[in-house]
Amino acid sequence: MSANPKFSSPALSALCLSLLFTAGASHAQKAWVVGQSAPLSGGNAAFGRDIRDGAAAYFKTVNTKGGVGGLPIELVALDDKNDRKQAGANTGKLLTENNAVALFGYASATLSLDAMPQAEKAGVLFFAPFSGANPVRKPSPVVYTLRASYGDELEKMLAFWTGLGAKSVAVVHYDDEVGTQNLAVVTDYLAKQGKKPSAFPLQRNARVSEAQVGQLLALKPDVIINTVLSGPASEISKQIVAQGKFIPTSSLSFVGAQQYIEAAAEAGAGVSISQVVPNAGSTLPVVKECAKALKDAGITQTMNSAHLESCIGAKVLTEAMRRSKKPGDAKALLASIKSLGTYDTGGFAVNYGPDQHHGSKYVELGMVTRDGKLR
Repeated sequence: MSANPKFSSPALSALCLSLLFTAGASHAQKAWVVGQSAPLSGGNAAFGRDIRDGAAAYFKTVNTKGGVGGLPIELVALDDKNDRKQAGANTGKLLTENNAVALFGYASATLSLDAMPQAEKAGVLFFAPFSGANPVRKPSPVVYTLRASYGDELEKMLAFWTGLGAKSVAVVHYDDEVGTQNLAVVTDYLAKQGKKPSAFPLQRNARVSEAQVGQLLALKPDVIINTVLSGPASEISKQIVAQGKFIPTSSLSFVGAQQYIEAAAEAGAGVSISQVVPNAGSTLPVVKECAKALKDAGITQTMNSAHLESCIGAKVLTEAMRRSKKPGDAKALLASIKSLGTYDTGGFAVNYGPDQHHGSKYVELGMVTRDGKLR
C-alpha cells in the first residue's frame, strides 16, 4: 500500500488511502479505478483539491457499503499543477499504469485537451470535466459532461445585463484556444443585438498587474464578463475597489465560487457568479447526501459548489457502474453511461443516451453578499 504524496492533510491522506489498494495491471479485475488529473498544487490548488475531495468522499460512502458489484472504487488523483502538458502526461499514466476504467473531473477544458484524445484511443469514458467550454462539447464517443455549457451560462448572464440596459461589455478571457472560444460565444450573442464586446485577454497562470487593470477600466465597460479563474478575477476586483470604483461583474462558474470569494474578500461583494448545480446550502436530498459524505470523510470545510458538483458527478458515475454488465471493465462502463437515460440524483436530474452526451442545462445566477456568501 502506498500513499499519494500530493495529499496535504491527515484527513485527506486517510481518506485516499482507503481508496487505494493495489497497483499494476490487475486493477481492472480488483477495483473500479477512476483516474483524475487535477491542480493539487499551485495557484488553482484549492479548486483542484475540492474537486478531488467531493468525489473521494462519495466513493468512500459507496466502499463502506461493499463497493459496486463486489468491487471497491479507487480514486487515483495525480497533480497537474494546472499545466496542460502535465495533465496529458498524467492521463497516460492513469490509462497505462493504473488501468483506469474512467477519467473523471478534470478541472478545465485546457487540462482536458491532451487527455481526451488519449481516452478516445483507449475507449475509456472521460466523464464530468469541470468545464462548459466548446472543446469538451465536441462530438466524441467517450466524452460525457455533467454541467451546462458556457454558452448556456453566458447567455443567461448577458440576457440579465442587457435587459437592464448594459451596452458596453468587456470580456476578460485567457489568450489561448479555450479563452478565445469563450470570447466568441459572447461576441456571437451580442452581435444579434447589434453590439460588440471589448476583448481583454490575459495570460494563463500569470498575475494581473495594476497597469492591466487600468487598461481594462479605460474600456469604460457597463459590465465585465469574467471567464478566468479565481486568482486573476479576484485581483481585478480588488484593484477596481481600491480605486473607489464599482463595475457590475459576472463570472462563469469556472471561476470557482468559494475560491473567488475567499481570494477577493470584501472586494467580491456584488459580483454575480453563475452556478451549474444547486446551491450548496439548499435542502435538496442530493445536497444533504453530499454534505454528509464530506463530513463522514473527515472534511471539516463547509461544502461548496465544487465539492457538490464533484460529488454529484461521482454519484452519477457510480450509478453507471451499478448498471454495467461487467464489473471493473472500461468498455462495459462506457456502454452503461450511453444507456443511462434520465437519472435523478436527488433533486438534480441528468440525462444521457447514445446521442445525448451532455447531462444538464441547469444554470442559475448567484450574487456574492457582503458577508461572503453566494445567494
